[in-house]
Amino acid sequence: MKRAAAKHLIERYYHQLTEGCGNEACTNEACGSSPGFRRMDNNAAAIKALELYKNNAKLCDPHPSKKGASSAFPENSAKGAHNFSACSNGKMNHKDLPPSREDFRDLNYLTEEKVYEILALCGETEDYSPLIRVIGRVFSSAESLVQSFRKAKQHTKEELKSLQAKDEDKDEDEKENASGSASAMEVDPDAAAASSGEGASHDGNNVQKLGPVEVSVDIDAVRRVYDRLLSNEKIEAAFLNALVYLSPNVECDLTYHNVYAADPNYLNVFIIVMENSNLHSPEYLEIALPQFCKAMSKLPLPALAKLARLWSQYGADQIRRLVETFQQLITYTVISNEFNSDNLVNEDDGVVAATKCLKIVYYANVLGGDLDTDHNEEEDDEPIPESSELTLQELLGEERRNKKGPRVDPLETELGIRTSDCRKPLIPFEEFINEPLNDVLEMDKDYTFFKVETESKFSFMTCPFILNAVTKNLGLYYDNRIRMYSERRITALYSLVQGQQLNPYLRLKVRRDHIIDDALVRLEMIAMENPADLKKQLYVEFEGEQGVDEGGVSKEFFQLVVEEIFNPDIGMFTYDESTKLFWFNPSSFENEGQFTLIGIVLGLAIYNNCILDVHFPMVVYRKLMGKKGTFRDLADSHPVLYQSLKELLEYEGNVEEDMMITFQISQTDLFGNPLMYDLKEGGDKIPVTNENRKEFVALYAEYMLNKSVEKQFKAFRRGFHMVTNESPLKYLFRPEEIELLICGSRNLDFQALEETTEYDGGYSRDCRIIKDFWETVHSFGQEQKRLFLQFTTGTDRAPVGGLGKLKMIIAKNGPDSDRLPTSHTCFNVLLLPEYSTKEKLRERLLKAITYAKGFGML
Repeated sequence: MKRAAAKHLIERYYHQLTEGCGNEACTNEACGSSPGFRRMDNNAAAIKALELYKNNAKLCDPHPSKKGASSAFPENSAKGAHNFSACSNGKMNHKDLPPSREDFRDLNYLTEEKVYEILALCGETEDYSPLIRVIGRVFSSAESLVQSFRKAKQHTKEELKSLQAKDEDKDEDEKENASGSASAMEVDPDAAAASSGEGASHDGNNVQKLGPVEVSVDIDAVRRVYDRLLSNEKIEAAFLNALVYLSPNVECDLTYHNVYAADPNYLNVFIIVMENSNLHSPEYLEIALPQFCKAMSKLPLPALAKLARLWSQYGADQIRRLVETFQQLITYTVISNEFNSDNLVNEDDGVVAATKCLKIVYYANVLGGDLDTDHNEEEDDEPIPESSELTLQELLGEERRNKKGPRVDPLETELGIRTSDCRKPLIPFEEFINEPLNDVLEMDKDYTFFKVETESKFSFMTCPFILNAVTKNLGLYYDNRIRMYSERRITALYSLVQGQQLNPYLRLKVRRDHIIDDALVRLEMIAMENPADLKKQLYVEFEGEQGVDEGGVSKEFFQLVVEEIFNPDIGMFTYDESTKLFWFNPSSFENEGQFTLIGIVLGLAIYNNCILDVHFPMVVYRKLMGKKGTFRDLADSHPVLYQSLKELLEYEGNVEEDMMITFQISQTDLFGNPLMYDLKEGGDKIPVTNENRKEFVALYAEYMLNKSVEKQFKAFRRGFHMVTNESPLKYLFRPEEIELLICGSRNLDFQALEETTEYDGGYSRDCRIIKDFWETVHSFGQEQKRLFLQFTTGTDRAPVGGLGKLKMIIAKNGPDSDRLPTSHTCFNVLLLPEYSTKEKLRERLLKAITYAKGFGML
């Protein structure tokens, strides 16, 4: 009751400001009838009405001459009363037009035809204020927008007969009340139709089965209306002002009144507003769009999912427009503010809300792309063994947080899809990355919010599509390091409680010439006895060498293991000369433990932030993310076979007679002996025809990429998951980014490396020897540059983000001498004597990088 009374008072203040009390001698300064009153537009009047209500200002009694005209108006507009701009100016300026044609006060919703009708009338008088008032009233009211631009309902034959009978019965009534009932007939049946058809659209797990998303709003009509109206600056301002008043009320409705559950057509508000192609323009970015994004972010999960499904039907151009709208707001806000560790971008409501809205578009982009939801890898039959030892949390009487499994986005679950299901999105995933945001994001704080999972603190790691690979890699680094420190604390606690020997690291002592045997035995023992030890920080020691592992020794360990494992003579992998890629050897003699070791090594490399020189086709990383290989993956892994099968699919002649192939295929083992395999039972007797060739191709690809290497890949994946099973790896990264994490960047930009290199020991960027050094390095060939990187950093690959992200230091190592340059690969430090000539510098440097192997104490 109090709320209704307050609303009534505010409406009276509003009418007092816009229409006055009718007394031309009124002395109330806040009354439109006062001689000194300065006129204001509807939006300014709405704000002023709120101020007057808060201050309990004087309220005029309606003058007798005004009572009849004004008393009915508030009641007529009460349906949209919480948007005060719904009340239009009642002053009559054009006596030649009837009041209803000028002000359209009884118009509480819009149709395309009505907009064009008002537009035509305004064009005749060259006065667009009636249309501006109608737009202000309708577009600032959620109730009015919900009813606007409805589709015409398509009735069944039975419904048409029933409606015809009702129309005949009510014919006389309709003639008497033409305008009122016409409005009702346009709105109410559509609302009933929409509410009856909405129930089935909330099942997010059946996205592929639901077909087109049906909504009650005519989107094409909305687009045509915007196209006609947005070219007029005054009319465009009405949309802007209306949005400012609409958004807080919508946010309130969604937060406190659960309006979507009561009427799913409430989604029409967001559908209609987001069709405005000018939302990304500067005038919207200050107030209107941030407020609207905040309102949209309050939508319940089923509504977000429905909006994503609807937008997925729009096409690439519309998706790109939506992305640009939200990206523009994020970028504008970021560059307009000074964000730092004291003023976190995570605490900016506008940026956070726009990012949440961008997530809807991201999943629409995935849904609208080329989806493959069927070919999923089966989970491991045996769960990864857990440590028999208690964790630190359990020792302290707490539950482990990660027991609930890897994090999954709720919207992803509601839609029943994963990003890895998408082969090709409508627009590239890279367009969702916002670089200015990445530049100001304090990743240590963001990671903390990500782990705490409180509603009061937003983490951009929950929207990984907006982060670049460098930022996500930093988040993963924090996660790995904290996990390492946690294992270290647990070990220390055990040493105190149970008197066990303190062993805070994953120590591997290996012989350089028996590296695989030593590493395999040690890692297998750890995997069997206590897999949690794999999550400790790696510490490698080469027997007979003095190097202390601060990262550099581990780098060389990984490189030597990879070189050994991928040696074609061992026979674990086959090598394709044309693609320079390795694939699992289906007839390898090695046991599963060797493949498990490779998986562990890949996992450890990510976990310890090391780059490996491995060359797998992309399908391996897709399989690690849970997707099976399919025909199209053969283009990358087996290009010759792919081309042959593609030609088979495109062949226009008679396949059975011309090619004479069956559902039996042959492979060769390590010794070149043919091995026959039936793709179907009795495959040697089933010919491939024009009708079944698609099945043949699918089964062939299934065999080559999945069945033939099932044993080897399962062991490999199991080893990988032993290290990464509790990591947010799958949540943050796409398959191509996983490859970048493991292998680093193949693009070696030494210009970027020169710009970021620092100097120590007396050297500076302007020293002669430093200039000679960079001229020498830039003159190297590609292979020599790789050797230089290997010598200086311990790997010949660039880190995620390129060489510009590598912090290399060149330090002075004494005056001119015959000593070779040396390096601390753990810290990317090059120790360079001050050679007297450029020629000597080149000769000494080449000798150092060509013959470098092993570690010693400097």
